[in-house]
Amino acid sequence: MEKDKERLAVIENIKKCLVENNLNSKVEIGDPNIDKKILEEKTNNFDIFKKNPINKIKNKIVRKIINNFVNEFNQDTEIVGLENIENIDTGAIITSNHFSPKDSTPIIYAIKKVGMYKKFNIVIDDNNLAMDGLFGFIMNYFNTIPINSDKEYNEKKFMPAIEKLLKNNNLILIYPEEEMWFNYRKVRNLKIGAYHLAAKFEVPIIPCFVEMKEKSGEYEEDGFNKLKFILHIMPPIYPNKDKSLKENKIMMHDKDYELKKEAYEKAYGKEMSYEFSDEDIAGYKEKSKEKVLIKK
Repeated sequence: MEKDKERLAVIENIKKCLVENNLNSKVEIGDPNIDKKILEEKTNNFDIFKKNPINKIKNKIVRKIINNFVNEFNQDTEIVGLENIENIDTGAIITSNHFSPKDSTPIIYAIKKVGMYKKFNIVIDDNNLAMDGLFGFIMNYFNTIPINSDKEYNEKKFMPAIEKLLKNNNLILIYPEEEMWFNYRKVRNLKIGAYHLAAKFEVPIIPCFVEMKEKSGEYEEDGFNKLKFILHIMPPIYPNKDKSLKENKIMMHDKDYELKKEAYEKAYGKEMSYEFSDEDIAGYKEKSKEKVLIKK
């Protein structure tokens, strides 16, 4: 299927999910079809800490690829609130909106500026391990931590890995919205998992929100406007030692949503609502919309 038609199909899926109030549902199409047993085995044997010498080498290669790409891709990216992470001296969980395979790059760009790139990690859905080509190579050998619904894997491998990384003052990017919604500007429902981890391991949440602006007269091959990113980094949210784990994770979750909502409303000059508008999809303005429909 051509890329432009895929985009239109995804937008239709977004509209449907909004009507049904399913803000964390999958809308993308064309995910790899892999046997669940094979994927389970691949995930259970995943070398999270790259202890295998060959995996260490591949990790260095991928980190260099990512470093170069991040610098190139974010030449015009703006960062608002960099001072909010300059003095972080513990492990922390970064949260952000999820709208593109490249939406982690402005966050990495900011992390590089404060000298924490070597300690940056990202939680991914284990399906990403089955991707082909360069993207699949990156998912398997970058500082990625796969997650799935298997209770035994999460208890015996995922949680201990998260604990070890945070105790060693690493930063871990988690997308609480879970599924990626193509160029969707608004903040969606935030699942509680990231906040449970922050409360359990007593580390702060670093709330981020990526604003998207169209580049006038510049278009992607699929007809959508090219975009400029503005990364908003809000003040860290710390767990309260006088609160229980449950109270802390709810408090951190609610505060993070409010900060992201405020950032959205300030960036776009409108109140948050989940009624669909073409403007909700960055790059899908009338001119680019016409270009896409013509190609259709």
